[in-house]
Amino acid sequence: MGIVKISDELHEEVRKNSAVMERSINSQAEFWMKIGRMAEQNPTLTYEQIIEREKKKQNITTMKLINE
Repeated sequence: MGIVKISDELHEEVRKNSAVMERSINSQAEFWMKIGRMAEQNPTLTYEQIIEREKKKQNITTMKLINE
């Protein structure tokens, strides 16, 4: 495990988002780094497409909610 130095402002954003997403601060930062890396490697894909592709790799299906 390595240490990554980030600004106090970014750390605060990670902390806030980790609470909302119910992840640890480290897990939230790792998630953002992983998604960012995939976005750089696949610049034509949207965030949603990246997430769907990763879900398919794990055999996770998405239930779509329909507003009535």
